[in-house]
Amino acid sequence: MPRTSTIRVVRLAAIAFVLIFVVYKLTSSSGITTISQAAGYYDKSHVAVPSKQENVIDNKAEQLPKVEQDKKEEEKKDENKDENKDENKDENKDENKDENKDENKDENKDKKNEEKNEEKNEEKNEEKNEDSKKEDSDKPSSSGLGDDYVRANATFVTLARNQDVWSIVKSIRHVEDRFNNKYHYDWVFLNDDDFDDEFKQITTSLISGTVKYGKIPKEHWGYPDWIDQEKAAFTREDMRKKQIIYGDSVSYRHMCRFESGFFYDQPLLQDYKYYWRVEPDIILHCDIDYDVFKFMDENQYKYGWTISLYEYIETIPTLWDSVKKFIKDHPEHIAEDNNLQWLSDDNGDTYNKCHFWSNFEVGDLDFWRSQAYRDFFNFLDHEGGFFYERWGDAPVHSIAASLFLPKSQLHYFEDIGYWHVPFTNCPTNKADRLAKKCSCNPRDNFAWKGYSCTPRYFETNGLKRPSEWHSQS
Repeated sequence: MPRTSTIRVVRLAAIAFVLIFVVYKLTSSSGITTISQAAGYYDKSHVAVPSKQENVIDNKAEQLPKVEQDKKEEEKKDENKDENKDENKDENKDENKDENKDENKDENKDKKNEEKNEEKNEEKNEEKNEDSKKEDSDKPSSSGLGDDYVRANATFVTLARNQDVWSIVKSIRHVEDRFNNKYHYDWVFLNDDDFDDEFKQITTSLISGTVKYGKIPKEHWGYPDWIDQEKAAFTREDMRKKQIIYGDSVSYRHMCRFESGFFYDQPLLQDYKYYWRVEPDIILHCDIDYDVFKFMDENQYKYGWTISLYEYIETIPTLWDSVKKFIKDHPEHIAEDNNLQWLSDDNGDTYNKCHFWSNFEVGDLDFWRSQAYRDFFNFLDHEGGFFYERWGDAPVHSIAASLFLPKSQLHYFEDIGYWHVPFTNCPTNKADRLAKKCSCNPRDNFAWKGYSCTPRYFETNGLKRPSEWHSQS
């Protein structure tokens, strides 16, 4: 072996010996037991765990500076918080003040705007009201509108009882809708008993004019002293057997007598000149676009009607005999150019039974209060026919109006569509029905039927029939 190589081997061995010796010293002083640990390649699971006391001391030692730092940091945080709070408070106060100021300003502005709007609206409403008043005052008087419209001295009048309330409600609606909602005429209700609160409340709520309620005195709704009530009872029973309509009714007789002789003397009617009689369960088929009462007054009509027909002779067998007696005793009451030809086919010798249907009538109360009519009713009343037979107010009114008034003071309301069971008056010509918005069927028009007395009325009064009457006869 060469010398150089030998020297190298010796050097390497010496170095190895030194390294072994150093490692031995290190392991014995540090407690490290393995070479792998000294080399630094160890698993953490093999590290010796210190005792609890040593761990606590070491932790405290490590924690003390941290706690102080934490305290300082916390103090700084608290200071920052306080500063932030103060700043926030100040900012919030300022912001709130600003916001409140702004809000108050906005609210004040809104209030002022609202007040201004209210004032403007009030001014506009006042202007509108003034304009509407001007418009109403500019409307023609025939419309019934306008504060300055002058109504006739007139009223509706109805004889009814409390149990009739729902039947009369129908009639009121027709009258109001077709006519009185424009003119607001008064309405008088009469009853032989006291009206109850329900009747008053319901009817008053439906009527546009002033409503009045009256009780009929007993002397106007009962038997007069000169009537033999046994004889009257015998008549009623006989008529019941013969099945004559209302033949056995006591109340119907009181009603006919009252309507014939006392309705116009009731205290509630004393201040009126014209009346329009309205019955329960009637229908007005057409709009009435003019003031019926002023029409009567301006044309000096005393009695108006819509339906005429023949009376049942069984209810009035001796009525015409009594009428002839009266004519003989009071010729001064018979009017010139009267309507006798409509009542009689033989110049007054017999009665043809024609009469105006009085469930609709518009009339002059002063006519019924006239001496001629008072004398006539008093005479008939003492004849006893209201109870010994069954004289109706319809033939009594019709005969009186036809004898004591000239023809020119009677009027047929051909244009008023009217129904009372079982008959209808419907405007004859189609153009009239359309113009008045009629709801009646022209085929039901009773005016030109065989049992109607209206064709005779046209003939005896020299009137021209409507052009379309042939299609309804």
